[in-house]
Amino acid sequence: MAFYSSGVEYGIHSLMSMVDANGDAREMSVRELAELQNVPYDYLAKIFTRLSRAGLVVSTEGKGGGFRLARASELISVLDIVQAIDGDKSMFECREIRQRLALFDEAPPSWVCDGPCGVRSVMDSAQQRMEEELARHTVLDLARKMFRKAPDTFTIEVKQWINDRRSKG
Repeated sequence: MAFYSSGVEYGIHSLMSMVDANGDAREMSVRELAELQNVPYDYLAKIFTRLSRAGLVVSTEGKGGGFRLARASELISVLDIVQAIDGDKSMFECREIRQRLALFDEAPPSWVCDGPCGVRSVMDSAQQRMEEELARHTVLDLARKMFRKAPDTFTIEVKQWINDRRSKG
């Protein structure tokens, strides 16, 4: 079972697609992004509603309309996107099992409840480290990694795909 929804992956890739090889943002419609990435349009539209509410993208008007990044790609972290789409999600929910041992007969001794649960402490620490790591990486970081791996023609191909699509629309 995945911890984060598929919407998080769709959102991250979408925002990466809205940045060119130089880190400059480009306006794109949800339909263009859905078609470019071959993901469901309706689902991506809901994701963009969340991204917009979180202030990561802004809608644009004009022929066809679309979205653009609300701030520079180096100022949008992966954690920002995760939280916009999935909210503040805790990876662990402590059920205080330490207090429910059968031998306590529903009356745990005080030493059991003294201080935080060790299991919860470890899990909270793991979540904190994961969120710190997600906060370290930005849309621009990920886009640059992608463009470094891609052949030089990839940027031209993406621009051409967008232009061809817009000329047909």
